[in-house]
Amino acid sequence: MNSTKGQAVHDAAPGPDTDSAPPAKPARRRGLGGSPLDVRHLSLIGVLVVLAVVGALTKPDEFLATENLRLILTQASVIGVVTVGVTFVIIGGGIDLSVGAIVALASVWATTVATQDFGLGGMLVCSVLVGVGCGLVNGLLVAYGPMVPFIATLAMLASARGLALQISDGKTQVVNVDSVLDLGVADSYVLGIPPIVLVFALVCVVGWLLLNRTTFGRRTVAVGGNPEASRLAGIAVKRQRLLLYLLSGLCCGIAAFMLIILTGSGQNTNGNLYELDAIAAAIIGGTLLSGGRGTILGSVLGVLVFTTITNLFALNNLQTDVQQIAKGAIIVAAVLVQKGRSSS
Repeated sequence: MNSTKGQAVHDAAPGPDTDSAPPAKPARRRGLGGSPLDVRHLSLIGVLVVLAVVGALTKPDEFLATENLRLILTQASVIGVVTVGVTFVIIGGGIDLSVGAIVALASVWATTVATQDFGLGGMLVCSVLVGVGCGLVNGLLVAYGPMVPFIATLAMLASARGLALQISDGKTQVVNVDSVLDLGVADSYVLGIPPIVLVFALVCVVGWLLLNRTTFGRRTVAVGGNPEASRLAGIAVKRQRLLLYLLSGLCCGIAAFMLIILTGSGQNTNGNLYELDAIAAAIIGGTLLSGGRGTILGSVLGVLVFTTITNLFALNNLQTDVQQIAKGAIIVAAVLVQKGRSSS
């Protein structure tokens, strides 16, 4: 009798290995752990090639210049790091509208005079802690509140923006730490690559490994695809959601410090509309808004597409409103493609 009961309990609550095994197979079928490139990735690469051809034809000297290509990568780096965190949250079935405000708050807090007295290390730690702290609040509200992610992160957006404005008093806080400023000059480049681009590449690699090669990644896909089935399989759904928002906050803290290096200052207006750009990049990269599917590679390609479009518009002196219309059309097209594929 007891042995039978013990066997039943063992089947209902699998161990660490069997716990993560069931979600692994659907993840591979959806392109998370299988071949590195799928049709959507190839399509985005094709779009980048078309944009490159357009740039080469319209502004050959400017667009193909090494400095301009380096500028595109640099501009993509900050929002790219934020997008990696947002991608995890969306795959896990959530949404984070507060990432731009968190970047602003972290950059302002890290550039206060008191914080700058601790040098580069103090500013970096402060930026990361602020990001993680905001992510913790979001995670607690969403996972244990429980509160709808849209409302919880919208409240964080308003609060973080307001606190950033209060701390900075609406003024630009200039960085006076030479070791931080030096990271933004050409002398700090590694093989011609700016340090923040290298940080972006490192975050992408870590994010890809975390999503595709760890139990954490498989649980993220499982929770986003079917929370109830994940709970019955023994996955701590609430804890997983909390960890996802902590990860998003961490990425925001890193991005804030990268922005400080790039601009040499902290402002309450930093990260404006980052939440929209990050979500849009993840969507056109193949991440389902309903959760359960997405790739880091797709999100990175989405960031590069948007950044290249922005660069082309700037080089050709086209108005910002036309650029926003083009981005909106791309987002709509990506969502329609998602609906078509999911219904087929």
